[in-house]
Amino acid sequence: QVQLVESGGGLVQSGESLTLSCVASGTITRYVTMGWYRQNPGKQRELVAEISREGHIKYADSVKDRFTISRDNAGTTLYLQMNSLKPDDAAVYFCNAAPIPTLTWGQGTQVSVSS
Repeated sequence: QVQLVESGGGLVQSGESLTLSCVASGTITRYVTMGWYRQNPGKQRELVAEISREGHIKYADSVKDRFTISRDNAGTTLYLQMNSLKPDDAAVYFCNAAPIPTLTWGQGTQVSVSS
């Protein structure tokens, strides 16, 4: 069973940047489409970026041109570079398979953005 561990969240001011990491217990990111999701209390989890095993990338309109998804060559780590952060970006961020999250969820990493 693949385990996912997210990290890199924190508290930043509006306009600043953060880079999130997701380490998988196996080379899963090479073989399946992976994505970054975010969730706020009482709301549905939202897929914000995905990268296929061929390297095709999609972004939600809300993060396009500000966020960049990537993965390492080893296929074990997924990244999300987040620039020009806004208060609306504040959430707990998770990684998982995409667009259907078939893997066990990790604990996520909290991103907070002050205005």
